[in-house]
Amino acid sequence: MATKIGIDAGGTLTKIAYFDEHLNLQLISFLSSDMQAVKDWIDTNHSLASICLTGGRAEQLKKHFLSSLDIPYIVEFDATMAGVMYQLKQENIECEKAIIANIGTGTSIHIMKENSHSRLGGTGIGGGTLVGLGQALTGITDYKEMIELSDLGNRSSIDILVSDIYENNKLPINGSLTASNFGGVALKGNLNRRYEDYLSGVQGIIGEVVASLCIQAADAHSIDNIIYIGSTLENNELLKNIMESYTILKEKKPFFLEKHGYSGAIGALLESI
Repeated sequence: MATKIGIDAGGTLTKIAYFDEHLNLQLISFLSSDMQAVKDWIDTNHSLASICLTGGRAEQLKKHFLSSLDIPYIVEFDATMAGVMYQLKQENIECEKAIIANIGTGTSIHIMKENSHSRLGGTGIGGGTLVGLGQALTGITDYKEMIELSDLGNRSSIDILVSDIYENNKLPINGSLTASNFGGVALKGNLNRRYEDYLSGVQGIIGEVVASLCIQAADAHSIDNIIYIGSTLENNELLKNIMESYTILKEKKPFFLEKHGYSGAIGALLESI
């Protein structure tokens, strides 16, 4: 039974981190739409543990506990950065300066320098974009199904590349870059596009917009390293590949931490120790 638990109550998922009796880090998640399930799990498995909360839905989760006034809260950005720094140390990654993109329902972008950090900005593009736009385009509502289908898609009929615009002409920039996300739907004719293709195109928007913003931030602060974290990357190899290839193309170093989706929960756990 754990003595301390860190909980990150996010917009879509509630993530939990704790150390077991052998001091091994354990992770589990629940849908944030079912917070009673979180309480039931804690009552059944770790009823005596002290809790530290973070995340946008922390106050909603608090209401499910009788001792809610005694549950400490750590600011989400602080918890996330603490979790990232812990993982960098555990994975033996030397990275004193980095741009960090936390891709959840939307995306928050931070700068980390040694042990300090600050938020630079963000974008509404994120996992919520995949769920919402994906449903609008295909009618599919299951998030995991969207990710699986997108991996089978082809963006060639969805997007317009630089090479499409400068056909048979000298290219001013790399021809493989996207000139217009979803521009091909209007300009490439009535092709036989599948749900897989549309979903792959949505993933392209998310990956390229987030990576572009991070690259611009990295250039502005003379930083080479970009760390991508967040629940939207969980089991989402296509999105990782899009962001990785685009980041490398722009001569930056991308990093994907093993437990990136649980950074906030890990930071909350460390705060309670």
